[in-house]
Amino acid sequence: MGAAVSSPDKAENEERSTSQSSRPGLGDIPESCISSLLMNLDPPDICKLARVNRAFHRASSVDFVWESKLPPSYKFLADKVLGEENTATMTKKEIYAKLTLPNRFDGGAKEVWLDKCSGLVCLFMSSKSLKITGIDDRRYWNYIPTEESRFKSVAYLQQMWWVEVVGELEFEFPVGSYSLVFRLQLGKASKRLGRRVCNVDQVHGWDINPVRFQLSTSDGQHSVSECYLHGPGEWVYYHVGDFVVEKPNERTCIKFSLAQIDCTHTKGGLCVDTAIICPTLFKERLEKT
Repeated sequence: MGAAVSSPDKAENEERSTSQSSRPGLGDIPESCISSLLMNLDPPDICKLARVNRAFHRASSVDFVWESKLPPSYKFLADKVLGEENTATMTKKEIYAKLTLPNRFDGGAKEVWLDKCSGLVCLFMSSKSLKITGIDDRRYWNYIPTEESRFKSVAYLQQMWWVEVVGELEFEFPVGSYSLVFRLQLGKASKRLGRRVCNVDQVHGWDINPVRFQLSTSDGQHSVSECYLHGPGEWVYYHVGDFVVEKPNERTCIKFSLAQIDCTHTKGGLCVDTAIICPTLFKERLEKT
């Protein structure tokens, strides 16, 4: 008779177990609430939480979460590098993932991506996308292959009196502050027995007068600076100027140049790799590389 009656301890344990099993868990949170929470997080944190359970995974993939991480001008960038037909069938998460990777455009002469942290654009322009005085005359300039350039080739100046490199770009930048720099090197690098060597025999004329850098934008911003080229055998980032984009969804026309046009002496031995537009905060990182 006593064996048929449940003990108080056993009944209490069963009651506690039933109570615990009825408590809500993470899987019971509505996906709309999870998505609203994820909107306030950075993309890396969103991806981490997507692994919590299926509800979090589904909530992390909805369009409005990832559209909040894209700049207002993302449609211009997406159509330019991915194509309007492709973006029409892609989710916002897929568009974000594609735009944060390097994408070539203008026949492969330029490369752009969206920075994950700042939401601003990083844009690289190869030497082939720039207007270089005398580039078609092989007595002065040549394109030489190299693994040291992301575009696998650089423009090399043998010797010339008038040196001028001009770039123009029309682009819809996300709102923010940007810097423009040239990546240049005095000397021609190559590999010999597996080691990097740099021939500086043709380097001359750069210590007599400084190079003049200029930057102007369609909304009236302008900067001018002068600097002597230095560091033979090393890639150096030369700051051209800064500009600020204040209005979203508007195209900005940029014109920039480097010039050494003192015709009293020749200049030579210069490699022109790329012109770079990046968030101003990144300029110091480039200078340290």
